[in-house]
Amino acid sequence: MRPSPSRDARRKLISVAAISAALLAGTTTSVAVAQTPDAAPAETTAAASAAAAPAERLIVGYKSGATEAKSNTAADADARAKGAKAGEDLDFQRRLGTGAALVDLGAELEKADVADVIAQYQADPQVAYVVPDRINKPLADPNDTEYSKQWDLFEATAGMNVPGAWATSTGTGVTVAVIDTGYVTHSDVAGNIVAGYDFISDTAVSVDGDGRDSNPADPGDWYATDECGTGTGSSNSSWHGTHVAGTIAAVTNNSKGVAGIAYNAKISPLRVLGKCGGYDSDIIDAITWASGGTVSGVPANTNVAKVINMSLGGSGACTSATQTAITAAVNRGTTVVVAAGNENSNTSGFSPSSCGNVINVAATSRTGARASYSNYGTLVDIAAPGGQTSTGTANGILSTLNSGTKTASTESYAYYQGTSMATPHIAGLVALMKSANSSLTPAQIESAIKTNARALPGACTGGCGAGLADATKTVQAVSGSGGSTGGTTFTSTSAVAIPDAGSAIESPITVSGRTGNAPTALQVGVDITHTYRGDLVIDLVAPDGSTYRLKAASSSDSADNVSTTYTVDASSETANGTWKLRVQDTAAQDTGTVNSWKLTF
Repeated sequence: MRPSPSRDARRKLISVAAISAALLAGTTTSVAVAQTPDAAPAETTAAASAAAAPAERLIVGYKSGATEAKSNTAADADARAKGAKAGEDLDFQRRLGTGAALVDLGAELEKADVADVIAQYQADPQVAYVVPDRINKPLADPNDTEYSKQWDLFEATAGMNVPGAWATSTGTGVTVAVIDTGYVTHSDVAGNIVAGYDFISDTAVSVDGDGRDSNPADPGDWYATDECGTGTGSSNSSWHGTHVAGTIAAVTNNSKGVAGIAYNAKISPLRVLGKCGGYDSDIIDAITWASGGTVSGVPANTNVAKVINMSLGGSGACTSATQTAITAAVNRGTTVVVAAGNENSNTSGFSPSSCGNVINVAATSRTGARASYSNYGTLVDIAAPGGQTSTGTANGILSTLNSGTKTASTESYAYYQGTSMATPHIAGLVALMKSANSSLTPAQIESAIKTNARALPGACTGGCGAGLADATKTVQAVSGSGGSTGGTTFTSTSAVAIPDAGSAIESPITVSGRTGNAPTALQVGVDITHTYRGDLVIDLVAPDGSTYRLKAASSSDSADNVSTTYTVDASSETANGTWKLRVQDTAAQDTGTVNSWKLTF
């Protein structure tokens, strides 16, 4: 790999929107496409900034039999050859933990140049996917204030009922990887911090004077007016990762500060977000390493996490590159918890919230309603307290912070709001569950959280998953002392082909041996292979013919496959009888298969 001069000295930056446009123009339908800024709502914040942020690199996934999939020399030669055909100077940068290649786009590229480069990769039969290396942002709205009660843990109206779980589990023996801005020293968290890693490879983003290393310390992520792009304004340092870490595992019963949800768990801080955000490629490697995978040039992880918290995101559907990393992590036994996003929009248009095999978390206010900023939709799995400071500062989520506006100063506590704050509530709950029952799989964890949730005390327009998480009931369930681990499951494993732009297909499951009606939180697990899932409309058909829409078509949802669990209030339906999963492909050029589906009562 050639050494590269500084970014400011050699680049004319190309936006993610330009790369997305080039991908949309391509004919290879298996390529995941980033959402363009025009598709995002006007009120978007972090995700809109990500869509407009500069992108300089592509993530290229080669098929397993390709030489370039294993040889860095071959991948570099391929990048140079494709660049030459397009009249550009491309450079293989490094191998990601998933095996994908990170390719530098070179200097002075115009939109047409980007399109030519992407076309070269799309035309190569050995390439499985090519996606932009997008910028991701923290998902929180910080508001400094004084200490007050942690209503989010214990209040009867909209708290997560955490104290009752502590009699059974406090998180002992579980490590949670916080993939975020890193960690700034705080005495109320320090006792639960174990070794992490700084995965930021670009020194302009890391602002700590170096690239990747074993020091995940957060130097601050402040930026001056429009330093991150026109219209982005300015921001003080957020110390976002430290706030998240405190919610999960602040030291408790120490006569100071706040209580962590899993206060005997350990936090491994993995730094991927710096000035102006962080790249998909760094996040992908952090996911891989956190879950025990191998990343070239990074020492083996001695603190493998069974829980990953990602309170971050950017616009555009989940790419194949990110999905590959998440799927591999889950297959290694790690539960991945992600923020739904803060755009008051459907979460299907953002990543990693639109990825499969994650627990997607929406945010609720102190009254138990969906917070005004929180994303929503059928891909949301569960809701948790995220705060609503517009109704009063004390209605936010209090956690550990630092008083420095640029660089670190004295430790402090502050209220933040956001799906970033809701997500660590669920990550903390997962740590309690794994500590209580170490044999739990990620799928069992997700099912138990949903099954033991309670109805939202307030309103949620658009879909907030199974309801508000209940820590006590869920931990009791998985430890055998109460609650429900998920009930009886009926499964169909008969594959059914989905025709391209054709008639709807149906896959039946016959339920018997039940009494009365179906539950208010019927779990519908779906495993569908498809190269453009936005084409799909998915319905559950009850024995009497009533239909329940699980997923609508969406032209902006370009990711592959549907692998998720939907929650349906089927309490008006008789449980016994033949239920059907109905799937229709509504647009041309893509086909798929219903591999399996299941109903859990």
